[in-house]
Amino acid sequence: MENSFPRVPSPLRRTTEIVLAGMRFHVLVGVLPHERSIPQPLEVDLRVRLAGAGGAVLDYRDLHALVTAAVTGGPLEYLEQVADDVLTRTLALPGVAWARVAVRKPHVALPGPLAYAEVSVEGAND
Repeated sequence: MENSFPRVPSPLRRTTEIVLAGMRFHVLVGVLPHERSIPQPLEVDLRVRLAGAGGAVLDYRDLHALVTAAVTGGPLEYLEQVADDVLTRTLALPGVAWARVAVRKPHVALPGPLAYAEVSVEGAND
């Protein structure tokens, strides 16, 4: 039996999202004396939404290279600065509409148990 309902085309809204999760680096990060001389693990997550209709592409190797350049360029002080730098570089790429960056530092010297400290930022192109 054939369907008697008319087929009405609807405009399709698509969002292309690329996620690089748990990128790990061993870098100088922090403001304390030992953090300035002993490399520590640093983890970065990057989530990117592309502008335009379906079919938009961005090579995730370029995203990984961008994050690598941001975190390995020299001693880093604050996670907020690292996250903001990665966000700014990402939003400068052609076709990127929105991005979210999370930067985690697993080894933080605090007086109690802690899995990690994390800072996240997000932004969009107008």
